[in-house]
Amino acid sequence: MSDARPDPDALLAQLRSDAARAQRGKLRIYFGASAGVGKTWAMLSAAQREHAAGRDVLVGVAETHGRSETAALLAGLDALPMREVDYRGRELAEFDLDAALARKPAVLLVDELAHTNAPGSRHAKRWQDVQELLAAGIEVWSALNVQHLESLNGTVGAITGVRVHETVPDTVLDEADEVVLVDVTPDELTARLAAGKVYLPQQAERAAQNFFRKGNLIALREIALRRTAEHVEDDVRGWRVEQSGAAGNGNGGALQAWNTSGAILACVGPHEGAAQTVRTAARLAGQLNVRWHAAYVETPRLQRLAAQERDRILAVLKLAEELGAATAVLTGSDVAEQLAEEARRLNCATLVLGRSEPLKGWRRWWPATPMPLPLPRALAQRAPALDILEVGHADSSRRIARAAINGMRADEGDHEKAPVHWPGYAWATAASVALTLVCAPLANVLELSNIVMLLLLGVIGVAMRFGRGPSALAALLNVAAFDYFFVPPRLSFAVSDVQYVLTFAIMLGVGLLVGQLMAGLRFAAGVSTSRERRARSLFELTRELSAALESTQVVALGAAAVQGHFGGHALVLVTDAADQLVLPRNPPEGFDAQVADWAFRHGQPAGLATATLAAQPWHYVPLQAPMRVRGVLALSPAQPRWLLIPEQAQQLDTLARQIAIALERVHYVEVAQQAVVEMESERLRNALLGAISHDVRTPLTALIALAESLQTLPPEAHAEAARAIVAQAHELHALVNNLLDMARLESGIAGGAVNLRRDWQSVEEVVGSAIRAARTSLGNSIVQTALDPDLPLVEFDAVLIERVLVNLLENAAKYGAPPIVVGARAEPGTLVLTVRDHGPGLPAALLGREQKLFDKFTRGETESATPGVGLGLAICRAVVSAHGGEIAAANAEGGGAEFTVTLPRREPPEPAEAQL
Repeated sequence: MSDARPDPDALLAQLRSDAARAQRGKLRIYFGASAGVGKTWAMLSAAQREHAAGRDVLVGVAETHGRSETAALLAGLDALPMREVDYRGRELAEFDLDAALARKPAVLLVDELAHTNAPGSRHAKRWQDVQELLAAGIEVWSALNVQHLESLNGTVGAITGVRVHETVPDTVLDEADEVVLVDVTPDELTARLAAGKVYLPQQAERAAQNFFRKGNLIALREIALRRTAEHVEDDVRGWRVEQSGAAGNGNGGALQAWNTSGAILACVGPHEGAAQTVRTAARLAGQLNVRWHAAYVETPRLQRLAAQERDRILAVLKLAEELGAATAVLTGSDVAEQLAEEARRLNCATLVLGRSEPLKGWRRWWPATPMPLPLPRALAQRAPALDILEVGHADSSRRIARAAINGMRADEGDHEKAPVHWPGYAWATAASVALTLVCAPLANVLELSNIVMLLLLGVIGVAMRFGRGPSALAALLNVAAFDYFFVPPRLSFAVSDVQYVLTFAIMLGVGLLVGQLMAGLRFAAGVSTSRERRARSLFELTRELSAALESTQVVALGAAAVQGHFGGHALVLVTDAADQLVLPRNPPEGFDAQVADWAFRHGQPAGLATATLAAQPWHYVPLQAPMRVRGVLALSPAQPRWLLIPEQAQQLDTLARQIAIALERVHYVEVAQQAVVEMESERLRNALLGAISHDVRTPLTALIALAESLQTLPPEAHAEAARAIVAQAHELHALVNNLLDMARLESGIAGGAVNLRRDWQSVEEVVGSAIRAARTSLGNSIVQTALDPDLPLVEFDAVLIERVLVNLLENAAKYGAPPIVVGARAEPGTLVLTVRDHGPGLPAALLGREQKLFDKFTRGETESATPGVGLGLAICRAVVSAHGGEIAAANAEGGGAEFTVTLPRREPPEPAEAQL
């Protein structure tokens, strides 16, 4: 018995979905092929009926287009005032979403679902307004034409020559609770247009010459009918799934096949006429214009077919794929049960079977011989609602060209049979002999029933290890040994008691039954192992590809996964920057670069086991990603026959799709990184040019003006002008030095290290020289020092550390206020230098992220007249980092900003060593 209990997770998900749907309003869409079919009229007519029944109906938007019979249906219905929107000097009337939410009626009419709202509205599209209304629990009725669906916009535009720009996503129609098709014939719609019931006379004349041609209307009507049928089919499928687990459905929770779409299932058998069954199913599906499937059920008995017969089955499945079917290989001991379940799962209405072969030989003359129930009758019992069609016999059959699969001639192996595992039979014989020898001394000790149990145990062991045939032989040998050696009279096949005949029959029956059961278990275990292996390979590949960050990693992982599953050799070929396939430098034997390039350019499989260049020993699969083809997967499998098995072919396609998606993800990661680099480079370039254009041009302009003024100034004023020229030259010199220092430090960091000239230095001397060097920039600012009296010698590059202190002093003079305090103290293992001012402190925007001050081209005040390009602090961080230290900024107690430099230090050497 099968476990018919519902899945708890599925029930919980269903309950959550039902709860969310209960809180959400319902959406009804009046759907038509074009304007004028009567969507608004039908919607208002239904609203009048609901209003008469006592429901709260509110008209939010109703576009009558001047039609008097449509406008008459608004009488008696509450209407929501339109919202006036000022757009480019014009007053536009728009739907008032907030008023509708505040009113919250039971039913709200919002016409023209594809309408584009005026700029400044909350949502750009009216269907987005409807989504908000539904989320608020309001039932909404709306109208939509087929040409406004996003997926059909291009198709309708190609048919009519008119491209509609206002579209609605298909999901809006798919998620609608009700779709009401409003349909009229093209002749009636043309008559309405001529009578002025669709557009005004001038518009109607233009429409009749363009959009409303009869051919266009017929095509639009067909598209609308098909789209509505798809929505209804989805409703049927959802209802079937929902009712499959409902109690009291009369089927114990089984999924019933409803004859709505007329899908066909072709049942492929191991007989010669299977190809005719597939051809008939394909022809029937084409005549009915329905989808169709082909399935083959592999049982334990069919698993032992000869290689020629198995190849014929694969050829028939390949033929079904070529004719447009979705194929599957099912496994199970009951063919009828598997086919009926597959038909219910696929919602097929018709099963196409090959006609049963007539009885041959002695069976024709022995009708009483017990035969298994014919497949059509067994299917009729398990699926009484399905139509079963039997196909007649055909003289031709489908075969695989063996030369294309394994290099054999076409006439080789035609009489190949399933191999007989003779070692299993030998082991079964040996086990029966050994068990008889073991039990012989126990014949006088144990009862004969216990001897029987021991012999049956041996049969079970043989069945577990070697399968059905050897276990049947072991059962026969054990029965014979029990009769000859243990049943009186011994050493004779004669039986003194007739009851032993029943014992022999039971022993033989149990032995054969155990062998059959064990064969079924081995078959099921093999199927489960194969499925688990396919699932594991997909899981492992997906897990490894998720961590890949480069295309080379994806290539290696993908080739290893495919080669591990199919054996043989596998190659993953990717594209270069010019979107050309990159071929291997040393291609393996049999690999054809032209076939690989063909598969890449056409996006279709080629080579082995395909309809294109099938003589090739390699199979080429395009790596089709969501955006485009990313390369080619080339495979030379260890077992070429595997490529014809639908499950293995689907596995290969899935592996190829995973590899393609990973390559596309890596590609876009690289694109995003490159975009970030380009954006950052552009930002730095703009910042540098903006800063230099101001801070270089200002001193240059001043220098030119001062130099020109020297010609007109009296001699006594030349000294003052010269001092101004020197000041401007110093400022320009400092700016250029900062740029050069930053470039030198950046090049040193990029090269691996900054070249430091470390030496034991006196901190007091470096601080004093820095104050003297910054005197020009400091001007009249007071600088104080707070140095520990017993500062030791410290090993660092004196020139670079002096530059750090100079930049910090200049920064304090620009953005702070005097007095400026320079401090230094020695701590265990470190030297701490501080530069503090008494100004306003750090900007509020940088509090909590003070390290941003040390980025290149970053200034404390974004817009400021203070000269500078924002490189001084960046240079400080680069120098300190090169020394292995740290630099930080913070607001000091009592006001002002304080910059702290921490440098690592070690104990200074002895004086003699220092002199050396």
